[in-house]
Amino acid sequence: MIRCSILSGYRPLPTKYHLHVPTKPNFQSVTNLSSHYLLPSFPIKACNPLPFSSHKLEKPLHSSTTMDNSTSTDSEVAYDIPPILKVYKNGRVERLEGVQVVPPGLHPETNVESKDVVISEEHGISARLYIPKTTYPPRNKLPLLVYFHGGAFIIETPFSPNYHNLLNNIVSEANVIGVSVHYRRAPEHPVPAAHEDSWVALKWVASHSGGTGSEEWLNEHADFGKVFFAGDSAGANIASYLGIRLGTEGLPRVKVEGIALVHPYFWGVEPLECEAKRAEDAAKTHKLWRFICPNTTGSDDPIINPGADPNLGKLACARVLVCVAEKDLLKDRGWYYKELLHKSSWPGVVEVVETKDEDHVFHMLNPSCENAKVLLNRIVSFIKQD
Repeated sequence: MIRCSILSGYRPLPTKYHLHVPTKPNFQSVTNLSSHYLLPSFPIKACNPLPFSSHKLEKPLHSSTTMDNSTSTDSEVAYDIPPILKVYKNGRVERLEGVQVVPPGLHPETNVESKDVVISEEHGISARLYIPKTTYPPRNKLPLLVYFHGGAFIIETPFSPNYHNLLNNIVSEANVIGVSVHYRRAPEHPVPAAHEDSWVALKWVASHSGGTGSEEWLNEHADFGKVFFAGDSAGANIASYLGIRLGTEGLPRVKVEGIALVHPYFWGVEPLECEAKRAEDAAKTHKLWRFICPNTTGSDDPIINPGADPNLGKLACARVLVCVAEKDLLKDRGWYYKELLHKSSWPGVVEVVETKDEDHVFHMLNPSCENAKVLLNRIVSFIKQD
């Protein structure tokens, strides 16, 4: 098993539903890489890894088609990240976790309704929208939360049981409209595909700010003067990236008030204190980054290391909440993000909250534990703060 903290916590979720979600090419547990899209040397497990080439991809196959046409060579593994992913020598990619989905609809425990929308059929970008039904229709427009899921840019979707439940709870408690974004994932679509897809999704959300978009919930009930970004792990990385990009490029009639980063997946060449103490885990994290972003300049790429981004000071919000976990390898990166913001020209307020005795994304693995409830309440308080 990988002991890299951004992956070590993920465990299988109980499968109850298997749905045909909107993003067909981006969701199958088994897809296929073309012979021109090869894998880097990253010996997490003894295999014969292949060197990277270009980003040219075949259209991913349905899992049933791939499995039905399998041959003996299909079982030869080129690259293995237990327990979440296998890549076979013929280019087949098999996700072992993060593939379970639950349907949208009215959630009886929170009285939140959800539905799925397609943002880009061509690129497999979609979202799950959420609206609280306690008082419906709302008397006033509600703050808008745009959420980005985690999973090391490799696994998970907004449709998984835990993310669906998380959004239901946040939307209910914070009384907001929620948009949970589904982006393309590595290795079929290497980073920065996830970031570009999320920017496309954000522009689609912003297209409703004038009340003429395709989705009534956003047209009629979302307050685009009070927008929040949030995400965990890889999703927190995306949320930060979008905050910076919004600050440099802008979107008409969209004002982001706050960004909540939960256990953000940031990295860098120079090891911080906890990384230096866990050299083996840190080495795997460097290699993982090379795997999901093969054309990167390295671990000081501005996408993964915000300290290397000259535009960090343009982060487009007034408040930032960073949540870290005591046992997480990435903990110091969260604290360092606060330091970087203070050193930049960013004029806002940043707060770091550390959860003791917990590891990376513990709240997704054990959402009913007391610390997970405290973390959820902290995020809700951040959104509801006047």
